[in-house]
Amino acid sequence: MLSQIARNLPRTSIRSFSAARVARTEGGSEAFNEREKAHENLYIKKHEAEQLKQLREKLQEHKETIEKLENQIKEIKK
Repeated sequence: MLSQIARNLPRTSIRSFSAARVARTEGGSEAFNEREKAHENLYIKKHEAEQLKQLREKLQEHKETIEKLENQIKEIKK
């Protein structure tokens, strides 16, 4: 009779973890978080460097424009 009841119950597997395995998993999670944070920081640093490069290029263009306008003003004053 007990075997008939056991056959009718749904079969599930129960996973048991040792304390060492849980500790390794948690430590792995911290390492993953640190790696992820490092990757994010690297991406942000590269993105900011690209933005800074573009701003410097625009600044140089504006300086050249200002220089041309100043030269035109000097020519007109002569």
